[in-house]
Amino acid sequence: MAKLYFYYSSMNAGKTTTLLQSNYNYLERGMKTLLFTPAFDHRFKTGTITSRIGLSAEAELFDAHTNLLKLAQERHQALYRHCILVDEAQFLSKDQVLQLTEIVDTLKIPTLAYGLRTDYQGETFPGSQYLLAWADNLIEIKTICHCGKKATHVLRLDEQGRVVSAGDQVMIGGNDRYVSVCRTHFTAKQAR
Repeated sequence: MAKLYFYYSSMNAGKTTTLLQSNYNYLERGMKTLLFTPAFDHRFKTGTITSRIGLSAEAELFDAHTNLLKLAQERHQALYRHCILVDEAQFLSKDQVLQLTEIVDTLKIPTLAYGLRTDYQGETFPGSQYLLAWADNLIEIKTICHCGKKATHVLRLDEQGRVVSAGDQVMIGGNDRYVSVCRTHFTAKQAR
């Protein structure tokens, strides 16, 4: 039975590595997958999902105007797909999350979405909000704060390593821009 899974965490917990391992498991068994990644993420090679530990796989790009259901139907008709995997799923729109539910319910393709639960201000992203509401299974991928407690939040840093409290919700970056912390250090705005 196909289901929609949402794997969520704070930054640097290994979401992309877990996605790429799941993809590898399908491919190793001779199954075909379809991967999606946001078009505006230019940290690595465009059209590629890349983890911090160096794993990568080619992926279809999506933006705010991409109809994931239509694209999945087209790719599935051309080559049967056993699984769909979505990286950076927090950037999906409400409509795109609904499209993922339709992929699961009408095409019967298991769909695994990986993303952040909240932004650097503790607010949910649109994609995360609706995945938390509509996914069949919610799976937390854990990482730790500098104090050793479970990290549940993200702090954004400026060029000098100071905590930033205002700005656009989306700013692409890695360890140079974000640090995962527990709720205590999030509230205190303590990155280290």
